[in-house]
Amino acid sequence: MASQITRILFTGANGQLGREFSALTLADKEEMVFWSKDTVNICDERLIDQVREANPTHVVNCAAYTAVDLAESNAEVAYQVNAEAAGNLAKICASLNIPLVHFSSDYVYHNNLRRPLVEEDPTRPKGVYAKSKLKGEKLITANHSLAVIFRVSWLYSTFGNNFPKTILRLAASRKELNVVNDQEGAPTYGRDLAEVILEIIRKDHSLEWWRRISGTYNYSNTGTTNWYEIARRIVHFSQLNCRINPIPSREFPTAAPRPRNSKLNLSKFRETFGLKIRPWDDALEECLGKLQAKDH
Repeated sequence: MASQITRILFTGANGQLGREFSALTLADKEEMVFWSKDTVNICDERLIDQVREANPTHVVNCAAYTAVDLAESNAEVAYQVNAEAAGNLAKICASLNIPLVHFSSDYVYHNNLRRPLVEEDPTRPKGVYAKSKLKGEKLITANHSLAVIFRVSWLYSTFGNNFPKTILRLAASRKELNVVNDQEGAPTYGRDLAEVILEIIRKDHSLEWWRRISGTYNYSNTGTTNWYEIARRIVHFSQLNCRINPIPSREFPTAAPRPRNSKLNLSKFRETFGLKIRPWDDALEECLGKLQAKDH
């Protein structure tokens, strides 16, 4: 297997994670194929023919409906993308004997536990987005024995729409911002996550390896913080003249409920893959530096 070409098929190519993968430099004997929703409908029952034609050795599903609040009024689309399409991909990969990597969310927990969450903890998702992500997990697990699912918290990137870019935009034009300070967790830098996935794929190409590691893993950058603290770091790093005020969640109502505790225990990931994970503030500063460089 080591001498063969590794050909990775990515869905959701235009999303922030898909674009992080496309920005990475490949090693020798590696190829990437990118599908966006504009070119391939992953909900189509005939998708297996397109996957077979692409001839991948691995599939990485970055496609997701991530508009958490809009999902409340677009449940059908959210379930179609986050659940049905994920299950469809799992069935296809199983029939072709291809490993599948999929991304889920810390939102599936929402179980009121105050300690760092482990993969075996109860899942009590609230809201359409969270419930659709958990259903996607279950469909994948039921249909494929070579699937690895990563539950990721607070994903951001230099691409797409996300919290750091929103804070930068608002802080540039306002004197002060109110940001919630009672939701704890750690953000996940999309570039770090993309690099980790490629490292895992490179570790061992055998199906025995993928069968051993199949299952669900938590992943984020390390440390614990909250949205208020992240916003303060963004404003300070970017030298913007904007005051950040801490407020409780009850003063910032949203269509979909947010979990108070999104802190993920990363022990299972570390023990299985032996890969280093950066502190959240180091990763955030790198991302902000890249964003600043783009503006100049």
